[in-house]
Amino acid sequence: MAFDRRTFLGTSAATGAAVALAGAAGSPAAAAESQRAAKPRTYAFTVMGTTDLHGNVFNWDYFTDKEFDDKAHNDVGLAKISTLVEQVRAEKGRGNTLLIDAGDTIQGTQLSYYYAKVDPITARRGPVHPMAQAMNAIGYDAAALGNHEFNYGIPVLRKFEEQCDFPLLGANALDAKSLRPAFAPYSMHRLRTPCGRDVKVAVLGLTNPGIAIWDKQNVQGKMTFPGLEEQAAKYVPRLRSMGADVVIVSAHSGSSGTSSYGDQLPYIENAAALVAEQVPGIDAILVGHAHTEIPEYRVKNKATGKDVVLSEPLKWGQRLTLFDFGLTWERGRWAVSSVSAKVLNSNAVEEDPKITRLLGDEHRKVVAYVNQVIGTSTQAMSSAEGPVKDVPIIDLINHVQADTVRAALAGTEWGALPVLSQASCFSRSAVIPSGQVTIRDAAGLYPFENTLEARLLTGAQLKDYLEYSARYYVQTAPGEVVDPAKLTNAEGVPDYNYDAVYGLSYEIDIAQPKGSRIVGLAFGGKPVDPAAQFVLAVNNYRASGGGNFPHVPGARQLWANSDEIRNTIISWVKAKGTVDPAQFASVDWRLTRAGVPVFA
Repeated sequence: MAFDRRTFLGTSAATGAAVALAGAAGSPAAAAESQRAAKPRTYAFTVMGTTDLHGNVFNWDYFTDKEFDDKAHNDVGLAKISTLVEQVRAEKGRGNTLLIDAGDTIQGTQLSYYYAKVDPITARRGPVHPMAQAMNAIGYDAAALGNHEFNYGIPVLRKFEEQCDFPLLGANALDAKSLRPAFAPYSMHRLRTPCGRDVKVAVLGLTNPGIAIWDKQNVQGKMTFPGLEEQAAKYVPRLRSMGADVVIVSAHSGSSGTSSYGDQLPYIENAAALVAEQVPGIDAILVGHAHTEIPEYRVKNKATGKDVVLSEPLKWGQRLTLFDFGLTWERGRWAVSSVSAKVLNSNAVEEDPKITRLLGDEHRKVVAYVNQVIGTSTQAMSSAEGPVKDVPIIDLINHVQADTVRAALAGTEWGALPVLSQASCFSRSAVIPSGQVTIRDAAGLYPFENTLEARLLTGAQLKDYLEYSARYYVQTAPGEVVDPAKLTNAEGVPDYNYDAVYGLSYEIDIAQPKGSRIVGLAFGGKPVDPAAQFVLAVNNYRASGGGNFPHVPGARQLWANSDEIRNTIISWVKAKGTVDPAQFASVDWRLTRAGVPVFA
């Protein structure tokens, strides 16, 4: 073989270099460097989440005028949440955390009501909403819109949005005319890491399509609300293409896959789990709306086979969700290697004095407001037995509603028709005391911001309505022991979706299967004629399809009022001066089995 000097020199140089490298690799310093290079770069961060705060800043119940407490000794409010948040930030490093919310923020307490209606934030030189003040001070990064954000109308919501230092997100809240987003669909956040480039975290906000029904008066013709899955499928790929390393959805939608308004809209109310299952590219979902506690729930995405982690902290600031993310640097980008979730209980900490000091004046104003005396009552009334008995305190709600509708229809073509009324036991702890009655007493009967309508129904439709309502009871055969604590809420029906109708008399035979329970339906002592016409005083939630009760959503609307029912009750008590159950209370419905009353 001929000698080739160029080949020889090249080979010799390569061999020498290899020997030199091998020698260097054998040194302790080189070994350590090699280990460092082989060790994967990782990063961990935490996303904290709240939902359904419903105007709770302080651990205070404005309806009882004392510190909040329940059977489980939960605490409520952003002041408690603030303490938990600061503890997590101290442990993880503030730069390694985000704080988000899943909606229903500005409605629910007398504090939030006061700054929407009594001293409204929309007034010229009006105040800053307490929830905006508190959430700004705590340092929220983003919040999804809840359905109750729309209760006070779009102007109040827009003012609240303006007062927040963080974006209100709603990818499926669209302008009705342009079909463009009416709010920011998402927000993008950068977390600085000790190695590699920043981590980009996208938060996609989704709200509840039920807004179109529940707040029809406020949003019809202005906004439209398509389904969560549809909008998530549109935005998640876009967020990934924008470089998002992590995609979190903040969804004001429960995880059960059910709807309370049936087939009136082609969208699912509680769609969070369906979003996780059907839309690839989501790492975690903060769930809201359902008022349940879900520390961690894993849903496998059908397209990728990967788990999506869901968590729902309990309402009113009772819990704080923590999503813990682990990331690894792979192929020039960050990849999620692990996600877990848990909840912290706010009853384990004290209120943050920073928040209580900040909003002390607002709190004292509202306490003074709700303790104004507006009348007297001849006797004490309680809602404790309202779910199983016709009690005077529920009759009071119905009597006020029927009186209001009757007066509104007087002199019209509908003025001669009989007026009935529906109401639920919204709170089992509501009380009207004997003696002085305050605003908080009256408002405590009706904790929701519902307004009043009048709808035209037939006797046959009312029978269907009552049969549907009576599904609330667990079927119980004659002779079986009846435990009142286990008799109600069959199939998960909440108290606010069981209606008693005032102005009719009837029995509910709980021994019969659902759909065949209403017995002896009568008006004025005579059987109800299926063809007879009645006016039903009904709240806007029910009239718009909330609870999926039959007939009412499609019934003719004869009248509607924009004032909250609880304000109507307050005004009625003020006008009458005295509340006397003898003037409105009677036992018109009862639970029976084969004609025998269940309760004496």
